[in-house]
Amino acid sequence: MTDSDYMALALVEADRAAGLGEVPVGALVVDADGQVLAAGHNRRQCDRDPTAHAEVLVLREAARRRGDWRLAGTCLYVTLEPCPMCAGALVNARVDRLVFGCGDPKAGAVCTLYTLCSDPRLNHRVEVLSGVSADACARRLSDFFARLRAQRAC
Repeated sequence: MTDSDYMALALVEADRAAGLGEVPVGALVVDADGQVLAAGHNRRQCDRDPTAHAEVLVLREAARRRGDWRLAGTCLYVTLEPCPMCAGALVNARVDRLVFGCGDPKAGAVCTLYTLCSDPRLNHRVEVLSGVSADACARRLSDFFARLRAQRAC
């Protein structure tokens, strides 16, 4: 499968999040053999948990399935550029590669506001590819927030 194929799976997860009233962000962790170790989406509202971002949830599940917190040899796909918490979790989990859809001008910590995944002061660096299916990822977010604003205006 290609990066675009895996991002399509992450977009399915983003749609699931939107269906729950969550910000539509989806993510998955894929191992070096191309097997999906974990797939998930934002659950902050559902779980009433500020750390229930898609990336954190899939990292937890992948580590559980692997039996090790070190996720070397994996790639994380996510529809939105990770925030500082999630970028830090990627570094701490020793993820090899990150592929994300659209940038996040308000909280992006990979290349927009910060560069945590490539900071040479940290003990691990993550290879990054951005912009995969960016339009589809951004459209889900903009549609979600437009609907939210319309609901609040009534």
